[in-house]
Amino acid sequence: MQVVGYDTQMPALYVSTSDGIDTVSLDPGTKLEFSLQNRHCAGTLHDDTHISCSNERAPYCRDHQSTWVCAKCTGTCLKDEMDCYEDHAVYLAAFAPDVFKVGVTRLWRLETRLREQGADRAAHIRTMSDGRVAREYEAEVAKTLVDRVRVPTKIDGFGRDVDEERWDELCDEFDPIETFEFDYGLELTEAPLAETIATGTIRGLKGRVLVLDNAGTTYAVDMRNLVGYELEEGGTERELQSSLGAFS
Repeated sequence: MQVVGYDTQMPALYVSTSDGIDTVSLDPGTKLEFSLQNRHCAGTLHDDTHISCSNERAPYCRDHQSTWVCAKCTGTCLKDEMDCYEDHAVYLAAFAPDVFKVGVTRLWRLETRLREQGADRAAHIRTMSDGRVAREYEAEVAKTLVDRVRVPTKIDGFGRDVDEERWDELCDEFDPIETFEFDYGLELTEAPLAETIATGTIRGLKGRVLVLDNAGTTYAVDMRNLVGYELEEGGTERELQSSLGAFS
């Protein structure tokens, strides 16, 4: 079977098998026992059917990769016809200890979007009547704040607290409509080790990062890095980096 996607809300991995699309639960406490085999393009999902692809490029080849143009929008629509006529929220998101970004999402998806990104804190700072004006405002704020945070940067902050003083100072500049604090239940005291594995006992998810324990070490797995891999039953046998705590 091949990993062809993931869902941070269920949470689960989507896998393609000879019987169709199946899911692998990622609920806390679940034990994963898979080894990663060959990796190639994950193809595409259409009407609950997986269309496979043998191209080597992963997670998606040029024929199957897609780009959400709205993510690149700065107020000038990149589509043939603008279609984002609904309320949009402009938000600030904090990633421990001191990485702060600005972003835009449809108002009704605000909290879901923040959890999808693994934000530790957040502030809803503006509500705009459509996506175009929201992106224009975001672009102005992005002159002083980042609008993207890489997954390795987020993992570096796992197990740490947000710099309260700097976060409060930032929020004071925008007079938020609403603020959020998120707890993902991972119970980390330090950053886990970044690895790409599917073996261990799951602690939980933070955004698209799967956190699991294996042989005394806690690992952080970017689930996008799993997409495209063929899975084989039975835990990994390759040597993994270990934390110091694994030897105590």
